[in-house]
Amino acid sequence: MRQFLISAVFLVASTLGSTAQETGLVTLQTRQESTGWEAVGRLDIANKGFCTAALIRDRLILTAAHCLYDTDGSLIAPDRFTFRAGLRDGRAEATRGISRTVGHPDYRHNGDATDPASVAMDIAVLELDRPIRTTRIQPYLIAQRPLTGDKVGVVSYGRGRESAPSLQEVCSVLGRRTGVIVMTCDVEYGSSGAPVFMERDGQTRIASVVSAMAQVDGQKVALGTSLEQPLTALLAHFASMGPARPGGSQRMISIGQRNDTGAKFISAD
Repeated sequence: MRQFLISAVFLVASTLGSTAQETGLVTLQTRQESTGWEAVGRLDIANKGFCTAALIRDRLILTAAHCLYDTDGSLIAPDRFTFRAGLRDGRAEATRGISRTVGHPDYRHNGDATDPASVAMDIAVLELDRPIRTTRIQPYLIAQRPLTGDKVGVVSYGRGRESAPSLQEVCSVLGRRTGVIVMTCDVEYGSSGAPVFMERDGQTRIASVVSAMAQVDGQKVALGTSLEQPLTALLAHFASMGPARPGGSQRMISIGQRNDTGAKFISAD
């Protein structure tokens, strides 16, 4: 999770005073409380830390592209990732290794965390080594981009709450610009890649992916992608690569320079 200051002028429309009906974070401590959220999981990175990810196909998870990079700016090998769907108090609904990682072809990991063009493309898909096909863990559908004033929710892992997912059922979209969604959702280090949900046609769908924390007029906010078009391009890029190479790592079309202010991870212990 990256953190930086962002000017209020960045917002399309600032509605900082309209958060009275929002809800706080609630830890999903029981199986019953976790119902419907089992496809969100902790994405552990060996010798590094973790992000949050969500299942969008039986063999594909969605997260933030900056989670694919080490502190020196190099890509992390797929075999260092483990996806633990529905992880709660040391037990997961399903655990899978990763056979391939693919970031958005236009994402640039170049050290400029304030660059909206980078945040807007900060998504990646990871191919599981085996599909997840259970009745309790169903892939999420994708929603159209949220609009200013929309109510959204987020499920994430984070610093101080690593052992179970936390749900913020209602937070607000403050604005959007150049493909970046600014939200009041409560996120923390480790929440990178967390799915942002909306209700559409009676279904819970992913509308954005958390990229970074920021501050607007002293208030902490979350930044995410305007997911719909970037994800379409990413999945087309992924499909064009064909089957994963055994033991191999799929690189993006362009790799940026070292990111000295890149993703900060916390211990997954």
